[in-house]
Amino acid sequence: MINQFRSLNPVNLLLLFAFTFFMRMAIFSDLPTDLQFELLESYAKFLIAIPFKSFSPTGNVLLAGLIVFFQAILFNRVINNHTLLSKPGYLPALLYVTAASLFMPFLILSPTLICNFLLIWIMDKFLKIGKSANAVMIMFDAGMIIAIGTLIYFPFIVMLIMLWLTLLLYRSFNWREWVSGLVGFLTIFFFVGVYYYWNDSLSQFYKIWLPLGNKFPSAFKINYNDYLVLVPVILMMVLASLQLRENFFRSFISTRKAFQMLFFMFIISVLSFYTKSDFRIYHFLMCVPPGAVLLAYYFSNARKRWFYESLFLILVFAIQYFLFV
Repeated sequence: MINQFRSLNPVNLLLLFAFTFFMRMAIFSDLPTDLQFELLESYAKFLIAIPFKSFSPTGNVLLAGLIVFFQAILFNRVINNHTLLSKPGYLPALLYVTAASLFMPFLILSPTLICNFLLIWIMDKFLKIGKSANAVMIMFDAGMIIAIGTLIYFPFIVMLIMLWLTLLLYRSFNWREWVSGLVGFLTIFFFVGVYYYWNDSLSQFYKIWLPLGNKFPSAFKINYNDYLVLVPVILMMVLASLQLRENFFRSFISTRKAFQMLFFMFIISVLSFYTKSDFRIYHFLMCVPPGAVLLAYYFSNARKRWFYESLFLILVFAIQYFLFV
């Protein structure tokens, strides 16, 4: 299967579509009786109310699958356009769909699933910075995208850190570029603040930012059996890191910086969970885009077909097993 997706054969789109829903068999076999979905954070519902609660469980899961499929195509296009892999193909899309099927909460509609459209868009913006003479407008746009994502899912605000980390990686210091991203972010929330003011609720506006002051948890209650499916994923990421290290100084400088940027994005996505008091496991869908790039890099460069094909099959069977049990 990996070898098939290494090429840009259009047939792979049909195979990817089938694979997307194959990875969702477990939830279709035992659909929950009720699936609630809130598109916006409570502080954004003043602006607009969208009745997504009306989705049936079947409609919820079907729409989530279609969203993942289209996100995988967009993600694949971004990775190929920026030549992050040795040759263009549909491996990024395949690994995106696989990673987006790891846990049962990943298979339903959630705010983070919607935010992944924005995260892929931001990735594309950041990867253009090294090729642009002036990054002011790119950073401004990225700041606005992060603000929109924050209206949907508050932990998305932590992506603001990526604005400056990306500039550190790609460009020499220019205060306009460093400020423009923050200005873009504040532009959106200026209008939110105005709306609060018009509704005599300005005193409540500051409460939006209170989660940023949450203490990072010092102890975690983890049921390790729920995360055994990550064992083959971690193995693949270790192999990918070793492969990347081996080729690091033989790669283009832009490719090196791109993978460094994606590594930081992955770490920030993981750590941002502390800003959400009612944390849900679907938060880690934000790790899928940067993580899928690393997995695709390994399978793009792996040489022993029997090994990498077997490793991918083990991952798929592990996901299916833990979804069904």
